[in-house]
Amino acid sequence: MRKLYIMILLIGFFTASAQVSIPYTIAKTQWTETLGSQRAVINVENASDNVRVKIPWRRRDNDADQKRLIITDTEGKEVRNILRVNINREQVELIFQPINGAGIYYIYYLPWKGDKGNGSFKGDYLRPENAPEKDWVVARNNLPLAEVRGIESRTDFDSFYPMEVIATASEITSLGKKYSQSLLLFPEDRRNPIRMRHDIPFKWVGETPSALFSGTADRNEYYTFQIGAFAIKQEVKNLKITYSKLPFKITCFNVEGKDSKGKYFTKSIDVAKGDVQPLWFGVDIPERAKPGKYNFDVIISGVGLAKQIIPVKLTVSDRVIAERGDAELWRHSRLRWLNSSLGISDENIAPFTPLKVNGNSIKSKTGEIKLNDQGLPMSIKAKGNELLDQPLLFVIETSEGSEKLKASIISFNKRATGIVEWTTQSENEKLKLICEGTMESDGHVNYKFAVVPKKDLVVKDIRLELPVKESIAEYFMGMGLPGMICPTEYSWKWKGPQDSFWTGNVTAGIHVELRGSAYSGPLLNLYKPSPPPSWFNQNNGGFTIGKNGSCILNTIYSGQRELKKGITLHFEFALLITPVKDQDTEGQFVNRYYHNGSDPIPKEEDLKSGIKIFNVHHANAINPYINYPFTTMDTIKSVAKIWHEKGLKVKLYYTTRELTNQVAELWALRSLGTEVLADGKGGGFMWLQEHVVDHYDAQWFTTINGYERSDAALLTSGDSRWYNYYIEGLHWLIKHTDIDGLYLDDVSYDRGMLKRMRRVMDAVKPGCILDLHSNTGFSRGPATQYTEFFPYLNKLWFGESFQYDKMSPANWLIEVSGIPFGLMGDMLHSGGNPWRGMVYGMTVRYPWFTEGVNCDPREIWKIWDDFGIEKAKMIGYWEQGSVIKTSDSDILATAYVRDNKLLISIASWAKQSVNVKLEIDWKKLGWNPKNNIITARKINGFQEGRTFNLTDQIPVDPTKGWLLEIN
Repeated sequence: MRKLYIMILLIGFFTASAQVSIPYTIAKTQWTETLGSQRAVINVENASDNVRVKIPWRRRDNDADQKRLIITDTEGKEVRNILRVNINREQVELIFQPINGAGIYYIYYLPWKGDKGNGSFKGDYLRPENAPEKDWVVARNNLPLAEVRGIESRTDFDSFYPMEVIATASEITSLGKKYSQSLLLFPEDRRNPIRMRHDIPFKWVGETPSALFSGTADRNEYYTFQIGAFAIKQEVKNLKITYSKLPFKITCFNVEGKDSKGKYFTKSIDVAKGDVQPLWFGVDIPERAKPGKYNFDVIISGVGLAKQIIPVKLTVSDRVIAERGDAELWRHSRLRWLNSSLGISDENIAPFTPLKVNGNSIKSKTGEIKLNDQGLPMSIKAKGNELLDQPLLFVIETSEGSEKLKASIISFNKRATGIVEWTTQSENEKLKLICEGTMESDGHVNYKFAVVPKKDLVVKDIRLELPVKESIAEYFMGMGLPGMICPTEYSWKWKGPQDSFWTGNVTAGIHVELRGSAYSGPLLNLYKPSPPPSWFNQNNGGFTIGKNGSCILNTIYSGQRELKKGITLHFEFALLITPVKDQDTEGQFVNRYYHNGSDPIPKEEDLKSGIKIFNVHHANAINPYINYPFTTMDTIKSVAKIWHEKGLKVKLYYTTRELTNQVAELWALRSLGTEVLADGKGGGFMWLQEHVVDHYDAQWFTTINGYERSDAALLTSGDSRWYNYYIEGLHWLIKHTDIDGLYLDDVSYDRGMLKRMRRVMDAVKPGCILDLHSNTGFSRGPATQYTEFFPYLNKLWFGESFQYDKMSPANWLIEVSGIPFGLMGDMLHSGGNPWRGMVYGMTVRYPWFTEGVNCDPREIWKIWDDFGIEKAKMIGYWEQGSVIKTSDSDILATAYVRDNKLLISIASWAKQSVNVKLEIDWKKLGWNPKNNIITARKINGFQEGRTFNLTDQIPVDPTKGWLLEIN
């Protein structure tokens, strides 16, 4: 009864939404974050047991009634008794009991609780507050009305003002009555990015739709502005944008652009009833433009709608702005980067050499193919070593057997230094087969086949047969298998993420990727594309390995299907000849990495270890926000300068898979729908829920020490125009900060991007370094997933989630070391296994080791320096000309040979402790030792100091080994 009595007394206190103008400001002092990002400042003028207040807060969220209100005094003491009278997204009406009488009170209205972990956020808003105390009763009919002094945001980044302060339903109704148009157009300055899609901001209520837009630009500026298209009365289909009286080139990014391959495209835009479509425009003002006033019209229409004209008046100053205005992020001039073709070229990229065509043979620096009449390789050579036992075949099999097709002459359509293209056609009375092939100067070969039936046809199979010499097909990885000795029998059906395999050895190999799906980059678990439909064929397709005489036959089959006359079926696959480059052992041993994520700067004492490169990860003060390093350019530049003077190179974390919420162009990217930012269920950190609201996929989250703003990242959509922005961003970074390359961490783009990156880096600063990290649990076989990147990488850092002590030697060689591909790598997970790592010339990166578990790499680096390993020839157990082995096949050895000195690394894959003798081919070495002494120097955490005779048995424990010297 008491609650009912209170409610009766309240009737008539409050009326419908009032047009109250209150200030929106940023708090001078930040409050505890979990109280929420917003608060209303309330003044209780006179002491009273109870006061009433009405706040026209104009919130974006639709569930204001489901979130807690917290009221405190200025000291933070919380008010206990709060009674909600009416609460919705437009306003709140309530009564509360001031605990200190008259004075200032704060009403926090987005409080939450959660765990801001490193990498993720878990949390939610607090549910509504408890009911008032039972003995709290409103005893008077006329309660004093508290004054709303204003609404404060905790930080400027949290502010909703002005573009996220909503117009009320009644205000929108009034707009609809005032204007007859179904689509209202609101010009808006670039300083106020349009943020809301399902509401209009209150600031538009008092503005005139289709009004003049005016702005001031500088010469050489890429000037941007917006128009908000509000479908107030009905859905608008196929929004059309044209122009008249244009003095300069103009682009609307929402309806046209260039994709990541440089191809021009257009987009169709529909606007749902009640929604807003932000339209971003870029005006390309040349440096030669005369100062003065320029007028033009933007004309917008839709299906069934009359054209509306937005007059635009630009005043061009006599000032010439540098670099189009890109140095000032608020200008949004970098939006033009979305349509950049920088780095797209058919020319060769160093260190590869221009392709040579001789008849039907095409030769690169690392490989050579000879084509048959159907355009397929009858020969594939890697540095002179023939891979194929028989020609590669694309087979179409019917009930009558393999179809015999008559081929036309190969036609070479393009002969550039970096790529050669050819086409052929083969046919019979049943079908036509069109082959389009390319070879690039890095040894990459791509095929697209079009199967065109001339009649309805049932085929038993369409398959690719790759017969590799048994002597070459020593190892295998992919299609569900880890790096291993190549099996002679294997069968696989489509299950992900897999779409490729590699087979070969350290002298020659071939990587095969099946293409045709919507996404062709590494199959990370954030992107889950369907298999290539033609190869998959409703799971009738698959893969087999079989031994056939002197070859290992790899068969990719697609299975039985019906072909309809005139309906083309497309197949695509790519080959990469390996190794992709010459082994750089000197660089491996000289260019030692310092890599410490949250504290990236080496200490002075670390320089004594010989480190030459350090990576600046994200989530630190130098590079705080993931994949958007442009907020701290001056800091990055200063760090690079300081450490260049000390002889070190500086590389930066910068990729594309996720994008921080701190990106200046966030709202422009949102206006592109899901083109750049992937769709998703939302959630994540409260800032995302409050501002981005819906249709996003929350990813990486972290707080940055010394930074108020948290890094709450969004998943990107994969291949999009953001790739173009990324390339321009890389160019800008290297040019303006003088960094020495990038650290790539499980990236999602394809090899085409690596080529663009190399071109950009070479143009600005030749010699830049790219190293690639991957988590095997994340990418399910990083070496297979990233093989196509290898021609343009300097270093691998695979191994997060690797179980080094359980991996076979073949797995180490193929998936960790990089050696079969002409690369080398470092270990990662828990410090790796230092004994096995040294067999492949690897250590962990400093300080990436576990104290007391695996040894500090600096201990091994001392041995390297004393021996002069950078000048040594590395001869591993995998080499045909190996000079050393042990008496036990499970104890493997690698020799480092220099100036009649020998450094020997041995490591055990035996299940128990064994004693072994070294078997050294002194004749191959061309010298004999001065004495019979083998020295094992003391290395903390690695081995005790000992000496052996050449004929001694050397004890080796499981998973461990020795680093031995002979002079």
